[in-house]
Amino acid sequence: MANDITADILIIGTGVAGAIAGAKLAAKGLSVAFLETGKRIDRYEAVEKFWNAKIKVPESAYPNDPTASHPLTHRIEDFYQQTGPELFRSTYIKVVGGTTWHWLGTTLRNLPSDFKLKTLYGHGVDWPISYDDLEPFYLAAENEIGVAGDSAEDLGSPRSGEFPMPQIPMTYLDKHFASALDGTAYQVRATPQGRNSVFHGDRPECCGNNSCIPICPIQAKYDATVHVALAEQAGAKVHEQTTATGLNVGEDGEIASVDFRRADGTTGTASGKVVIVAAHALETPRLLLNSAQEKAPNGVSNSSDQVGRNLMDHPSRLSWAMAAEPVWPYRGPLATSGIENLRDGEFRKERGAFRIEIGNDGHSWPTGAPTTTASDLAAQGLRGEELDAAIKDLTSRQIRLASLIEQSPDAENRVTLDPKKRDANGVPLPRIHYDFDEYTRKGLDAAEAAHNEVFAALGATDVQHSSVIQGSGHIIGTVRMGSDAGSAVVDADQRSFDHRNLFLLGSGTFPTSATANPTLTIAALSLRSVDAIAASVK
Repeated sequence: MANDITADILIIGTGVAGAIAGAKLAAKGLSVAFLETGKRIDRYEAVEKFWNAKIKVPESAYPNDPTASHPLTHRIEDFYQQTGPELFRSTYIKVVGGTTWHWLGTTLRNLPSDFKLKTLYGHGVDWPISYDDLEPFYLAAENEIGVAGDSAEDLGSPRSGEFPMPQIPMTYLDKHFASALDGTAYQVRATPQGRNSVFHGDRPECCGNNSCIPICPIQAKYDATVHVALAEQAGAKVHEQTTATGLNVGEDGEIASVDFRRADGTTGTASGKVVIVAAHALETPRLLLNSAQEKAPNGVSNSSDQVGRNLMDHPSRLSWAMAAEPVWPYRGPLATSGIENLRDGEFRKERGAFRIEIGNDGHSWPTGAPTTTASDLAAQGLRGEELDAAIKDLTSRQIRLASLIEQSPDAENRVTLDPKKRDANGVPLPRIHYDFDEYTRKGLDAAEAAHNEVFAALGATDVQHSSVIQGSGHIIGTVRMGSDAGSAVVDADQRSFDHRNLFLLGSGTFPTSATANPTLTIAALSLRSVDAIAASVK
């Protein structure tokens, strides 16, 4: 085992949290090295894999690699060792650029109230920072990612500046929803998005391929390879197919080195004056727990016993129906508008808030349409012009909604290590205990009622609700941020309470799930931590 990687800043993970921080730290003149389990992705090859895949899921473009294994949506219990009572259904991938390769691109900010849920509504916990503390970094993150949005629209999160690009135009389908819901309790608004509405950042504007998940064929949608490239241009080194397997604590209580294993089976150690773990809210606690040693008997950074606890998502209520007239889905990004005025209110004393995403993808998510629509009609005996007319009629009227529910932090929802099963790198597979409390379930019920009202306003028929509570791909809360070392893992700078040269970046540090898709907040928090990280380099 050789110590063959050294840097001022050692970053584990090249997703949005690590890549943005790495790019900024490298630009400051610090030496930066990334350890990344996965490999670089060739966009053309990934698109081909997606189109040729028989099963269209978020991971279709990124086949599982034995040395960089990740969960699969359609085989969720292969990688996650689940103990119930509910299944945790959100997934991620391990590649250079991380899961931003298959994110939707939604870049809403949290609401000010999301930071003080306990104070305002007596539920959950407060964050150790306020909205005002993070607002300048939200603005900076929107500029880093390149967000298209309507700066004049009040989405409940006050702004100190404008979006860098005008909004992605609402689709015909969006406008149909907006017209039908005008004057009701449901206000349809354009969704801020991390994709280009005009040529920006040397990337083209979105041309509406409608395959944002799993892949944007032209990189109009932001992914973290943008900041990986910026980091490399500033001198950072990316060690791909290199898995961190354990953190070693020195005599001074700081992280002295990191053990790693390459895809070819060789091993080594890496060291940095500062170590950042930005390996996603499942892999970060998994690595910390796998690093148990004499100086950290319960795992690194786990003196509070909070590592792995408070696992959250935005559980989704998925519903679909047939519009009364053609609305022409399957065009534009997968979602360009939403209903955002249901994210706050006194009801949060009793139940979870939610936002409603309006899909441009017809019945693709719930049923696999339009392919399944065609095959179902053919199975009914339709052929030729009759079949063609039926396909056009049905697919032009397919609509779907998904509400993303605020989930409560619960210490019993947790990630631990499976005692028997290990991956190819010798790291125990994640074992997950997961459930929904009454606060969250009441939010799901309220969302279903809202969906019924929205569909009724559109005169829609054949309304269906998924029997499964879906995941949103928002893995949150396993290394929580707080002001008390006894009940949290990191402080407001995302620095470990236990190890002064260790920072944990990403949605794992969120104290609550809040009411916005998490990526923009991840980016803003990473930017906010940069100065504290740089100042820690001795």
